[in-house]
Amino acid sequence: MRRFQPLALGFALSWLTATSALSQPATLPDTPIPTNSASDPFSMDLESLLNVKVTTASKFSESLSDAPGVISVVTKDELRRFGGTTLGEVLARVAGLNVSSGFFADRSIIGARGDQTRPDGGHILFLINGRPVREILEGGVSSDLLESFPIGVLERIEIIKGPGSVLYGSDAFSGVINLITKKADGSGFHASGAGGASGEAASSEEISFERGALSIVEGGQYHQLPDWQTLYRSSAGPSKPVAGQTATLRDEGTGGYLGINYKGLSFMSSYTALESPTFVRGIVGDARSKRGFTDLGYSLKASAKWEMTFNGTYTRDVLDAPDYPKVHRDSYEGLLEWTNFITFSQKDRLTFGTLYDHIQGTETLVGVTPTTFDAQGSRNSGSFYAQYEHSLTQDLKLIGGLQANKIGSIALNAVPRAGILWTATDRLTFKALYGNAFHAPSLDDTLLNHPGLKGNPNLTPETVGTLDLQVSYGSNRLQASVDYFHSRQMDLIVEDGTTLPAHYYNLGTPVTFQGLDSEGKYYLKGNWFLTGALLYQFNNDSWRAGNVMNAIPKLGAKAGVSYLAANGVELSMFDSYQGHLPGYATSLNPSPDAFHSVDAHARFDLSKRWMKNDARGLALFVHANDLLNQPVWLPALGTGLANTIPVNRGRTILFGIEIWQKAE
Repeated sequence: MRRFQPLALGFALSWLTATSALSQPATLPDTPIPTNSASDPFSMDLESLLNVKVTTASKFSESLSDAPGVISVVTKDELRRFGGTTLGEVLARVAGLNVSSGFFADRSIIGARGDQTRPDGGHILFLINGRPVREILEGGVSSDLLESFPIGVLERIEIIKGPGSVLYGSDAFSGVINLITKKADGSGFHASGAGGASGEAASSEEISFERGALSIVEGGQYHQLPDWQTLYRSSAGPSKPVAGQTATLRDEGTGGYLGINYKGLSFMSSYTALESPTFVRGIVGDARSKRGFTDLGYSLKASAKWEMTFNGTYTRDVLDAPDYPKVHRDSYEGLLEWTNFITFSQKDRLTFGTLYDHIQGTETLVGVTPTTFDAQGSRNSGSFYAQYEHSLTQDLKLIGGLQANKIGSIALNAVPRAGILWTATDRLTFKALYGNAFHAPSLDDTLLNHPGLKGNPNLTPETVGTLDLQVSYGSNRLQASVDYFHSRQMDLIVEDGTTLPAHYYNLGTPVTFQGLDSEGKYYLKGNWFLTGALLYQFNNDSWRAGNVMNAIPKLGAKAGVSYLAANGVELSMFDSYQGHLPGYATSLNPSPDAFHSVDAHARFDLSKRWMKNDARGLALFVHANDLLNQPVWLPALGTGLANTIPVNRGRTILFGIEIWQKAE
């Protein structure tokens, strides 16, 4: 029975928010959350949930209820309350997102609403302040971002669940995650350091500087988890003998970010590096991945109604796997984009733009002379996109959009989107949205020439069409939504291992995902916060029933509670539940059973009691992951076998100290 407690709590929170919304008299206005109040000093950071602004759905700022997308927002207040060592830990708390893992380069994967048909994160597009940060050789490796991006520089995270390719192109397939960083509000710094009894360690620092129109924000992060020694069993194939070894698994990440803004000019750069394990043909090894990202942008106001931005974006990824398969990868993407925003009137807004994209990469075998290339090549592409929003009435808005793209030698392709938004009351909104998206073949998909796996130059992009029907309620203290989704994926790129060497091909049969995704947030008072979420999804294709890859369970639930006291004491707890995955009874390792990931964060702000100067601060904190101490094993995606790999070693507890200085 214990397994279903978070499910019941998540459902209860969603029910609570919905019934509270219906029971509140419509004639009574919301009482604003006090800001900068002596009686409630912690409320100064609370945003009105009714007025949360987002930018990802249309590339310009609009209220959450008006945005044409199914969107979840991790606010600055939630980031502070629940804490976290890594971005992956933070995203695992988001409604509709699930944790999974690949056997090779992508040990940490975040999937949206059950979609994990790839052995990597290629169906989720990550953005940093709206700019894409793709990995293009394998086609979606994201572990370094999830483990190493410095979360201390984040202002908020916007998550679109559903297609986003009209505005963002390839990989915005089942979700878009936009990491929105802080802008300097004065000059100061924040630093923290923490350690644990088992050798775990984490540290971070952020510096802000402001002078007139100049704003600079810099941040860094480091974490190291204790080595995990575990017995791992594997077989290279159905007829191969079972091999077992006691493996030592490492998890160490470093990341940094720099953002500079001066009037209309912007520059940002990030670096993420991760060392994590791989599990290839029964051999446990290390993968060392690094990613560098840089964007230079300029915003120009052409007229009172017309604004435009110019961006040059460069992302480089390097991966070394010195153990089997002993490869070195080096790839980059260069992108030039021109985006326009025209406000014709209060009823009509147009976003349109064009971009040119170049990708190039190589994959070489390590220790082989002369140099042997597994993959080597490049590809150019270009696209034009437009999205129009028109308000028929004050309460009814229509949206339509289209992206036309030409990717290398692939035929011209177009993806549309359309929707209708009805604001029934000041608090109640209905959205009906339909959109297409695509994931372009990666360089490895088309060019790979490994002895065990061959690329296919004739591959076409994976495509998806998604329908969303959402009802949402919002007030200053309460936010709740329920969404029905139905996605039909076509031409998925999969491996055919019936012959040797194996090769990639487009799956001819469609794969369908559908289900319900709900979430609720409720501020009882400025110091109490409750949140809960529930996801039920199922998928099938025309020739195989049930979960297509048995990668994401049908049922997931999340619940969190947080209390902030005026005397500087903060206590928060969060439980993420993922259900059981059937089909792994023959796994050589522990099966992917249902599990709770219970995290806790406690903080005591000493400066509230002992320091009279609010500009300086000192705090002690404790952050715990997996309080139930349950090691987690998840499917070894990409192996073609019903086996699992270790993902979470169990309980880790960090004891730390924070110091900060703000401008007076």
